[in-house]
Formats: sequence, C-alpha cells, structure tokens
Amino acid sequence: MGEGLNNEALLMPYITSCNIACGGHAGSLEMLDAVIALAKKQNVKIGAHPSFPDRENFGRKIMKISDGTLRESLTKQLQLFRERAALSKASVHHVKAHGALYNLIASDEEKAALVVDAVQQVFEETKLYVPFQSEIAKVAEAQGLEIVYEAFADRNYRDDLSLVGRTHPKAMITDADLVLAHVKLIVERSKVKTIEGHEREIKAQTFCVHGDNENAIQILKALHRAYD
Repeated sequence: MGEGLNNEALLMPYITSCNIACGGHAGSLEMLDAVIALAKKQNVKIGAHPSFPDRENFGRKIMKISDGTLRESLTKQLQLFRERAALSKASVHHVKAHGALYNLIASDEEKAALVVDAVQQVFEETKLYVPFQSEIAKVAEAQGLEIVYEAFADRNYRDDLSLVGRTHPKAMITDADLVLAHVKLIVERSKVKTIEGHEREIKAQTFCVHGDNENAIQILKALHRAYD
C-alpha cells in the first residue's frame, strides 16, 4: 500500500496487516501518513515495505549498487517509517522487503544479513515477514529476530519455492476461485502446486495479496468470506 494506486480504503476492510511503501520504490510522506492513519482506524497492523531505491522500475529489478549504498537507503526508509508511525502513535508490527529485494534475500545469505542488520538498527522489537525455507528466515532467526512465514495468495511458485518471474504469463493469479484453491492447499496441507506441476512443502502464517492485482478487491473479499 501507499504506492499511489489510491485503493487502500477499498482493500483495508478485508485484511489484517499491510505493507506500506516508505520511499524506496514508491510512496511519499503524504501517502505514508494517510495509509498509516487509515490502517490505525481500521485496526490493521502496519509494516514497513523497504526496497531497492529504484522508483523507475518500481523496485522490481535487482540494482547493482554497493552494500553500503543499499544499507544506507534501507536505514533511511525504515527510519522514515518509524518516525511517521510514531507521529501517528501507531505501533510498527513488521517489516517486509519489497519486490526484487524480497526475492534476492530469499536466496542470498549476504544480502539477507544486510537487511536483518538494517532492521535491527532501526527497530528494537518488530517481526519480519519472510518466505519459508529462505536465507532471510535462517539469518533472522539466528540473530534473534521474530519471523512470520509468508506465502503469496496471488503468485505462482516454482519447484524451488521461488516466485514465478513477473515477465512470465503465469506469474500472477488473478481469478479469485484459483486463488482460493491455491491458498486452501497451503492452509490445509502445507503444500503448494508449482507451475512445473509438482507439490512442494510450504508453510505460511500470513498471505500476501498485491494491491496492484487487477482483481485484488474480489480476491480479498473471497478470502475474507472463506477465512474470516
């Protein structure tokens, strides 16, 4: 949320937590404040959604920047989020990396450690949303950071539990019935069916639906009816 789509008020009644852009890939002070206020009013938990500092590509491409530059950007994004939440007297529930950074730290231990360090420098107590069996999950746990396993309700997976790339025609799941079947398999059997046609073990305590999914509202309403 807070990415300029202006659909937050429509989505908020059907979710329990949200990830809010904090200036890296999208967002502004005005959007950040507005979404935090809306979430607080709706009793929705808020989380910082830091990313590569890449508005041009919406944070969905890996940037070839130094670790120092990345660390500085992440720290600034998280500090901004902390400050705006404090002004609204809102509690920061979690941090979840965005886009290409999220995918990178799932498999890159070094970058995962950088992200964990940045989070711990800014927040004393907050949770980290992470993929199951990822490098970021291992590093965060080793550093004593509480993790929450996340799965994507509206994204397809590959056999190695990586997300199908955005350029692939089957990257997104936009049909609400297909999303429900996808989520049901994860909830009831801790399995996900990959685009290669296999079932792989996966665990999830929270599910992500993208605000820019063309059918986000219909999907959330269906999930809300099924699991509220």
